[in-house]
Amino acid sequence: MTRGNQRELARAKNLKKQQKQGKGKPDLKGLSVTQKKESDAAIMRAKQEAAVAKKEQQASGKK
Repeated sequence: MTRGNQRELARAKNLKKQQKQGKGKPDLKGLSVTQKKESDAAIMRAKQEAAVAKKEQQASGKK
């Protein structure tokens, strides 16, 4: 019931995959945590404003 080097190849493949994924903290691209939160909040506000504008446009178009 020998498997040859199948397990070793699987381990090497998995190790390569994990290194490619880069486990660890998310990349903040030089920003501090508070700066990242502020930029994320600004992006979300813009998305919400766009969604509200789209809903208003659809509502006015149905009348």
